[in-house]
Amino acid sequence: MDWLTLNNITQLEEIKESSKEKPVLIFKHSTRCSISSMAYDRLRRNWKDEDTQKVTPYYLDLISYRDISNAISSTFAIDHESPQVILIKDGVAIYDNSHMGISYADIMAQFQ
Repeated sequence: MDWLTLNNITQLEEIKESSKEKPVLIFKHSTRCSISSMAYDRLRRNWKDEDTQKVTPYYLDLISYRDISNAISSTFAIDHESPQVILIKDGVAIYDNSHMGISYADIMAQFQ
């Protein structure tokens, strides 16, 4: 998976703007949590290179960048979860899910 790394809070404004052209997916990963690792692994195993034509994917290590995780919650008006996926389109969160609810099929269904 060739995902972009979310490691600077200024990227959130870029994400809002770029989501007006193509949706953006953020995966918030807790590197200390086995459920998060399992959800991330399931997503990585199913992800196809051509999926990046539909959505720009970002990866956030929320242990290292907790301030960015908090900013995501306030910027996009969603509760913090870990692990969590957030789909952003036209500058707003249109879908989010967490824990075992993170599903590649459900994410891709948002594009049909």
